[in-house]
Amino acid sequence: MTTAQADGWLNALAKDRDDLDRSSTAERVADKLRTRVLDGDITPGQQLNEKALGEALRVSRNTLREAFRLLTHERLLVHEYSKGVFVRRPDVPDIVDLYAARRVIECGAIRRWPHVDEDARRAVRDAVALGLACRERADWTGVGTANVKFHQAVTALAGSARLDEEMERLLAEVRLAFHVMGDPEEFHRDYLPLNQSIVDRLDAGEVRQAEEALLTYFDRAEKHLVTGLRSER
Repeated sequence: MTTAQADGWLNALAKDRDDLDRSSTAERVADKLRTRVLDGDITPGQQLNEKALGEALRVSRNTLREAFRLLTHERLLVHEYSKGVFVRRPDVPDIVDLYAARRVIECGAIRRWPHVDEDARRAVRDAVALGLACRERADWTGVGTANVKFHQAVTALAGSARLDEEMERLLAEVRLAFHVMGDPEEFHRDYLPLNQSIVDRLDAGEVRQAEEALLTYFDRAEKHLVTGLRSER
């Protein structure tokens, strides 16, 4: 390759710099918004105000729209023509598909328990402890957030950054479905003891039994969510 050729593609690449900077910022904005979904702060059906968000995050309208596009691709947002951007409401096929993916990812990850370091195990235990502490304060939205952290920690046992990222996206969709169920106490109170029982089995070295308990958990949660979504129609 000649110097002129090298300079040619570098010059062309330099022209894309602004788009690259905007894309990078958009990804960070998308991360911030996804985290708010995971924490339960953003709810299904909520309209996202471009002006208010742009001012709060100090980003341009183009950057914000790119972040919206990314989150729409992740099925967290939906654009309604002439109305704006809204937080998406998961439907029954979404739930069935989400739990199919979670069974593969989390059950595979949990088998890694005997081989991971103590920090990874502690993260799973700490998520359960957080849920118990939130229950004591009657903070049931906090219990829901702790539940998300529990499943993120279980996935992290696999030691794969790619799976961690995918689980964050999946759990954001699941968290939106939690909102549709109404009273967070009524929905979450029965699942916290199940998380505790899974950790107890893991600490006892009963990894296969813990995996079976997790599968039972998923069957129960999927049925619960599907029934709730159908009753809302």
